[in-house]
Amino acid sequence: MEKITLYTDGACSGNPGKGGWGVYLIYDGHNYDKKFSGYDPETTNNRMELTAVIEGLKKLKFACEVEVYTDSAYVCNAFEENWIETWKVNGFKNASKKQISNLDLWQELLKYCEMHKVHFNKVKGHADNEFNNLCDKLATDEIKKHSQD
Repeated sequence: MEKITLYTDGACSGNPGKGGWGVYLIYDGHNYDKKFSGYDPETTNNRMELTAVIEGLKKLKFACEVEVYTDSAYVCNAFEENWIETWKVNGFKNASKKQISNLDLWQELLKYCEMHKVHFNKVKGHADNEFNNLCDKLATDEIKKHSQD
């Protein structure tokens, strides 16, 4: 199984507000890396964090082992602390018996997690991680680019 390293970040100007996401994909064993980014005119930070991971996984053409690095506790903890499993058992309802936020994106992300062997790693945001900083710049540049429209 091919190994992929995926750095992701989402950003929002206002919450909700204009949002951007950035992805840096590294294909192990090869001098191959790709950068991707995108924009949403009305979104939230959590939606952009989820979208970044989804968009990165969408780029993979076949099943891979993927190490995802994100500064989003929301995304990382959902998997590392088994919130996802609890949500599934409870019909994607939270402790208050209400539908979880961003259900559409969680379901899409789960689809890709079933296709790939994905492990989530939390990194400190806006710190000294070169690739997290790159993804943050990709995301915030998308917001700046569209704010000039």
